[in-house]
Amino acid sequence: MYRITKEFHFSASHQLCHLPDDHPCARLHGHNYIVEVELASAELDANGFVRDYRALKPLKTWIDDALDHRHLNEVFGHDMVTSERLAKEVYDFCKARWPETSAVRVSETPKTWAEYRP
Repeated sequence: MYRITKEFHFSASHQLCHLPDDHPCARLHGHNYIVEVELASAELDANGFVRDYRALKPLKTWIDDALDHRHLNEVFGHDMVTSERLAKEVYDFCKARWPETSAVRVSETPKTWAEYRP
């Protein structure tokens, strides 16, 4: 199996309103997110690629237009925008465009990652 990954960055705020008031994530706060999308294939295309990295430009455009410097609770219409759920949202966006999509990882901090991999 061949696997490729590409990393994207954006900054956004969110608030996990369902948490107790004394939990720091219950307060409005922001992160410098890192999104890593993974594509996998048993075969390479005629150019020797799983998928040309340039083909992932629509993901960068969506991240820049819809997520970057936004309040994610408003973007997704709920108050439970966790890294886990964000990974699934990005995965769904990617899978609809690139069937080779195999996983998405999201980082809120340099030490934390959440992954969606069906």
